[in-house]
Amino acid sequence: MNAPLLRLRGVHTHIGAYHILHGVDLDVPAGQVTMLLGRNGAGKTTLLRTIMGLWAASQGAVEFDGAAIGGKAGRLTTPDIARLGIAYVPENMGIFGDLTVRENLLLAARQARTVGQMDAQRLEWLFGLFPALQKFWLYPAGKLSGGQKQMLAIARAMVEPQRALLIDEPSKGLAPAIVQNLITALRELKQTQTTVLLVEQNFSVARALGDHVAVMDDGVVVHSGAMAELAGDEGLQQRLLGLSLGAHA
Repeated sequence: MNAPLLRLRGVHTHIGAYHILHGVDLDVPAGQVTMLLGRNGAGKTTLLRTIMGLWAASQGAVEFDGAAIGGKAGRLTTPDIARLGIAYVPENMGIFGDLTVRENLLLAARQARTVGQMDAQRLEWLFGLFPALQKFWLYPAGKLSGGQKQMLAIARAMVEPQRALLIDEPSKGLAPAIVQNLITALRELKQTQTTVLLVEQNFSVARALGDHVAVMDDGVVVHSGAMAELAGDEGLQQRLLGLSLGAHA
């Protein structure tokens, strides 16, 4: 396993009166895809938001490339965390519905003030991954289909090179054909050695993309290891997740 680019140790997160994370330990290896699995309410989204500084870790440490970005040792703001090269695709996609596809991508390209200043080669790469974005370049993003919105949300996070990408349930609610397109695009992203932490409920997606896996339950990581090991052990799947990956092939 590669050395971790992202590391959490003993992370607790409170949201108001609610104690959501109860001491999370997690290593996310550099240049690979780590799947974050678990039942609804296990704390997966809270974990991503804590890494991004949207919610503060009340105890423990969040480190990126060996430096503290959250927890007792110090906390960076969300914009500062993003500037380190960490992009976040939330479950609600976070796109601007009144802006066009072009304007959404331009906003995400922090180094460019105009479309002409954007990296043309990278734009062509994104169009190859998500052809609908080029087709609907001047369309308001709010008029796109659910799958097209998800593609735009991921493209926004990828429009500039990132060191790490946090993605929350990208296939949720999408048709099978769109999910397959998404898998193809994320596989190509893997080839760029971008570190990915991916929350997913679709276990065929998890099996297709994951190098490593961490399973959460009740605010802690209860299992971590190779994705192939979990995918090949139905007893472990039943014990950790209450279902079999084979039933979701």
